[in-house]
Amino acid sequence: MPPPRFERGCADAIMPGMEMVFIYGPVASGKLTVARELGRLTGFSVFHNHLIVDAVASVFPFGTEQFVRLRERMWLDMMHEAAVAARSLVFTFAPEPSVAEGFALRARDVVEAAGGRTRFVRLSVPAAEQEKRLVAPSRAEFGKLRSLDLLRELREQFAASERAMPEPQVAIDTCTLAPADAARAIVKALALPLASTK
Repeated sequence: MPPPRFERGCADAIMPGMEMVFIYGPVASGKLTVARELGRLTGFSVFHNHLIVDAVASVFPFGTEQFVRLRERMWLDMMHEAAVAARSLVFTFAPEPSVAEGFALRARDVVEAAGGRTRFVRLSVPAAEQEKRLVAPSRAEFGKLRSLDLLRELREQFAASERAMPEPQVAIDTCTLAPADAARAIVKALALPLASTK
């Protein structure tokens, strides 16, 4: 099996006070599962996008002007506060058309303005495996997309949104690496600190 692709330098000489590992990829590519493994290894907080998506959707319908505006504001506010407090985190994100263009760069800028650093990680999954995973019971934990028909209808829009994302430092096909192995590969590629075992 081919190894993950690491696209830029692994580490800088000086680590900033806060790291945000921004994991993005298509629906059912394993973002939350990998993020949890990465959080376990590093001690970083896991801030996955559905925590905010589900909170905002409890009041405003998905895709409405209020939903889009509040969702981004809450994402960015959390990232800003984490950077100010030097609390490293893993953020998961599925690029899709309801998110305002340039969000990932705004997230990077908010973190950097507060003295942190953002590292982009892209996960991918073949379409056949994606469809198999889409209906897994674990996806019912949050308000995740579980309709095959809707996935197929929106697949090209999702792909276009993903093509507009920043170039990743790490790219991993989650069909070739188990979640724990993917997390270890991210730690190695980005030279992330490991959580204390004491």
